[in-house]
Amino acid sequence: MTQKPNPLNSIKVNGPIPAHLARSVIEETLRSAILDGRIPCGTALRQQDLADLFGVSRMPVREALRQLEAQALLNVVAHKGAVVAPLVQGDAAETYALRILLESEALRLSIPLLETADIEAAARYIDELETEQNYTEIGRLNRLFHMSLYCKAPNQRLLRLVEDGLNEEERFLRFNLEAMGLGKLSQEDHRALLQAAQDRDVERSVKLLENHLNRGVEVITRYLNSPESQSKKTST
Repeated sequence: MTQKPNPLNSIKVNGPIPAHLARSVIEETLRSAILDGRIPCGTALRQQDLADLFGVSRMPVREALRQLEAQALLNVVAHKGAVVAPLVQGDAAETYALRILLESEALRLSIPLLETADIEAAARYIDELETEQNYTEIGRLNRLFHMSLYCKAPNQRLLRLVEDGLNEEERFLRFNLEAMGLGKLSQEDHRALLQAAQDRDVERSVKLLENHLNRGVEVITRYLNSPESQSKKTST
């Protein structure tokens, strides 16, 4: 019987890691591998295996795994430890309802403080999204666009929660965007949202954001219930 390949073999560690950087290096390395699919959903990450891979003690590994759990990339499962989270956790509608609350507040706080450079950055991300064909890059640019409009919100804890939600969406879109056909609709929404933010129209911006996210959850829920999505689940 053929032995199943170890996803950790896809991770390359270049030389010894300085002790003071160990946690952040491990966190970022694992985060990238989870986001791009090298470490797939359901993979159990053993602390000792990771300590051996990175050439460190288990302490920075444990800290890195906690950070990834806080970012909703890992779940702690009884008898298995840290396991890579599914692409969509729980009910998609509930997830987006929470995102609407958090992102609306972040946008409301950020718009009055946005600078010209923030608006210009958001416009560049939209232009790049119009021509980008790589679905991995589309997910990243979508996250960056939204964060460029939220970035001036003074509540840092709120921003961390918002980015966690966007990270989860980015990861889902990387593997499912082509099947859902969301691209053009998203850009029309993005341009309208950017214009409202540029006009400093907070209420219109929040309403456009709510409509954008509600459309997103409708498409994602429809896709998750479709035969294509169900067959994809059973084949993985």
